Amino acid sequence: MSKLFPTYARYPFDIVSGHDCYLTDDQQNTYLDFTSGIGVCNLGYSNTAVQQSVATQLQKVWHTSNLYESQLQEQVADLLVGAADKLVFFCNSGTEANEAALKLARKATGKSAVLAFSDSFHGRTYGALSMTDNPAIQAGFGPLVPDISFAPYNDNAALPQITADLAAVILEVVQGEGGVNPASSAWLHSVAAKCQQKHVLLIIDEVQTGNGRTGQLFAYQHYGLQPDIVTTAKGLANGLPIGALIGNADLATAFAPGSHGTTFGGNKLAMAAAKAVLTQLTPEFLAQVQTKAAYLEQLLQTELAPLPQVSAITGLGLMQGIHLTIPVAPVVAALQQDHLLTLTAKHETLRLLPPLTISEEQLAHGVAIIKQVLTK
Repeated sequence: MSKLFPTYARYPFDIVSGHDCYLTDDQQNTYLDFTSGIGVCNLGYSNTAVQQSVATQLQKVWHTSNLYESQLQEQVADLLVGAADKLVFFCNSGTEANEAALKLARKATGKSAVLAFSDSFHGRTYGALSMTDNPAIQAGFGPLVPDISFAPYNDNAALPQITADLAAVILEVVQGEGGVNPASSAWLHSVAAKCQQKHVLLIIDEVQTGNGRTGQLFAYQHYGLQPDIVTTAKGLANGLPIGALIGNADLATAFAPGSHGTTFGGNKLAMAAAKAVLTQLTPEFLAQVQTKAAYLEQLLQTELAPLPQVSAITGLGLMQGIHLTIPVAPVVAALQQDHLLTLTAKHETLRLLPPLTISEEQLAHGVAIIKQVLTK
């Protein structure tokens, strides 16, 4: 009998090893992976640069407290922001990054109200959960953090709710858990303009969309947006626990010494991995991601969109959602039987987050398996 809390509805196998875009379980079944550990292992499971960077750091020291300077943190922050007048706070997860963003926005503005959106997902701590529009995962945990409201996503009806009373607006350029819902460029720019007009901070949650997933370092860069705060995590260290808050430098006084902190955030092993990841996300690599994403999008439209089991296909880059007219959970289980790992999202969405290092041949093979399963 398990000694673990039954927090997760787990699939009945244990992943014990991985290489490239493949994972092997404890029953010696090998799967083509279209999940990347929920958008985490973006560079696959045998990235030499990440392995070597972590191994080298492990031989030196793997943890020091944030009481001391960290050259690794400085180097990773520089890779994240470049010449931009921005600052970085490192933590351990996307949830922690969004929690920090909420605290920073409230303290910097002196206001408490925050606007989030329908079908959003920002995490499971109290602040992050309160900004998440998912009653199922909020149930039983009330009362939640006050002064957080919701507006319809990707809908101009939300614009009147952006008022000067808000500390911040938080949104995802592409909602992941909410159903792989991309926002339109026009709507994103309308929200950004209204925030600027009303002196409201714009927070963009790039926890799932960041670190090359959409073919840019961050998804908001596709649209030329200028957010005040960006949060990221998941793919930043290719599987080691990490999160980061990136904010405009003029917010620095709100996060003065003692205002916020973390024991494990900025851990040297995570920083070593993040440095190796970001060093590989070159313009050439990101261009390859965009090429593979265009190929995947074309495959999905030609092979899957015409099927009666598919109502729509949405996404950006190597983050795609297949919206089904049938329940998604049995489809994921059937795909596992055919040695393909996939994910679910809200509204019966089959979510695909393959490693960015995947080949076009592997993408085609995975889509062929999905088509075969859906047409059974």
